[in-house]
Amino acid sequence: MAHLLGAQNLHLEFPTRVVFDSVTIGIDEGDRIGVVGRNGDGKSTLLSLLQGRLEPDGGSVTRRGGIRIGMLDQADQLPLDQRVCDAIVGDTPEYEWAGKPLIRDVLAGLVADIPWDAVIGDLSGGQQRRVALAALLAGDWDVLFLDEPTNHLDVEGISWLAAHLKTRWTTGSGALVVVTHDRWFLDEVSLQTWEVHDRIVEPFEGGYAAYILQRVERDRQASVVEGKRQNLMRKELAWLRRGAPARTSKPKFRIDAANELIENEPPPRDTVSLASMAMQRLGKDVVDLEGVSVSYGDKQVLRDVTWRIAPGERTGILGVNGAGKSTLLSLVSGTVLPTGGRIKRGKTVKIAVLTQQLDELKDVQEDRVSAVVATKRSTYLADGKEMTPGQLLERLGFSSAQLSTPVKDLSGGQKRRLQLLLILLDEPNVLILDEPTNDLDTDMLVAMEDLLDAWPGTLLVISHDRYLLERITDQQYAVLDGHLRHLPGGVDQYLQLRAGQLSRPEPAKVIERVEITPTGPVASTSSTTSASKPKLGGADLRNAEKELGAIDRKLAKLQGEEAGIHERLAAHDQSDYEGLTALSTELRALEQQVADLETRWLEVTALIEG
Repeated sequence: MAHLLGAQNLHLEFPTRVVFDSVTIGIDEGDRIGVVGRNGDGKSTLLSLLQGRLEPDGGSVTRRGGIRIGMLDQADQLPLDQRVCDAIVGDTPEYEWAGKPLIRDVLAGLVADIPWDAVIGDLSGGQQRRVALAALLAGDWDVLFLDEPTNHLDVEGISWLAAHLKTRWTTGSGALVVVTHDRWFLDEVSLQTWEVHDRIVEPFEGGYAAYILQRVERDRQASVVEGKRQNLMRKELAWLRRGAPARTSKPKFRIDAANELIENEPPPRDTVSLASMAMQRLGKDVVDLEGVSVSYGDKQVLRDVTWRIAPGERTGILGVNGAGKSTLLSLVSGTVLPTGGRIKRGKTVKIAVLTQQLDELKDVQEDRVSAVVATKRSTYLADGKEMTPGQLLERLGFSSAQLSTPVKDLSGGQKRRLQLLLILLDEPNVLILDEPTNDLDTDMLVAMEDLLDAWPGTLLVISHDRYLLERITDQQYAVLDGHLRHLPGGVDQYLQLRAGQLSRPEPAKVIERVEITPTGPVASTSSTTSASKPKLGGADLRNAEKELGAIDRKLAKLQGEEAGIHERLAAHDQSDYEGLTALSTELRALEQQVADLETRWLEVTALIEG
């Protein structure tokens, strides 16, 4: 493969420390590289060195002549007086850029909901970030450097970006280097992984899952001092192997070694014992939402939501920005009151919320970390063992020197970890996490997940981090059109449902008129308006409800069959290509049936709701 750029013996020092020492790396055509490492170890600095924004103190960076390099930096900001259209396509005539599939794809994937003539300064921070990403991706580049590109993207946006980057270049051409804490995204787009640590850049084969395996093997051969981190990595690896069906085929690198590593490893969570502990602490009643609706003026956010939360439940909430996810959990916490329906809370419920604003730290900015923790509890029970707050801080990545640091001087990730610890020391039995991954690197995410694994209360999580949701929750729900929908198929099912919603015609344009008859649905398409949309009643309504129930039962059956095929694929002899092909064909057929049924479910639901 043709060489694109490289660095030889890079050396870089900041006033207080050495960032890189004798680092030599290269990027070739076809490379897809994910960069991981602790916050502050130099991931973003590495991209700036390779792109040419920052000059090294020693060594050199060489680039092939004529190479086109595009970079998205965390600090990049577009001119506030610039219009969205000017930022993305400049002064290129519309007939030119509109004829390019790449630009049309970028516009549809990132800025479809943003006014084309809007001024950048009038947009929210998240919208500005998406415009900046769209402006970069609309260009023609040989190498793309992306620093935290998933920030401000929801699950759908992240899924779109992964698909775009995987098909942006033909095989063996172009190069991608991405820094992100989103581990699902890393596994989707990267074929190699660079770990930045201790002044070096260490390469690994494969994406995040393969990196974890190789890192475990490296740590197993290291000194006993690395034992704690090794155990965390082994637990993470065990989940990767046992996790969601979509991921069981991911760690292809040294599968035999992986199986040997996790053979005697306990599951990440003992769900039975945790549920038992939760029942003892919470009782049978947690929070019940019965026919709850919420409106803000003329806008109805939630409609007729019924949700009975169980002791020990671990649930992830999905939905587009503005769908009502935070409103839903605010109903649970009691900070928002319903405009319809009723909410019942158990007598022993103690709810805590991990907010995005770090509210818990506002009054202790001048205090040292050790003093803040000392005001809480002297001991804490985790994994069945009594631990001091200092030991918990160490488990969450704090060094002994950082215990005497004022809270205001902590990094964003350290503040996030301290916030979580203070909440847990108050011993709530219902914990709500609203985007908990902000400012955390992959190591700290693993540490936080490990701590939550042993927490016996009810856990409710809003996050766009797909990996985190699948890792720490046992089931997912989605807020769709104001309703709460259970997702037995997890995030994949949510993306399919959203794709079905987006593909449906607008009410004012073409509407599919469906008649429910005893022999089944008969569809005809005609031009109409929302005012003429048919409403079901009597026998037609009963037939539609029966069909909806039949679809739910069929979906549950098919999803069970899907899970069985995934298990057979994982256990199958990988050298038996014919057998693997047959199983894959069977799986694709089932997935198509599920997709068709989910689309039909949406159609019938729309008819019933009228």
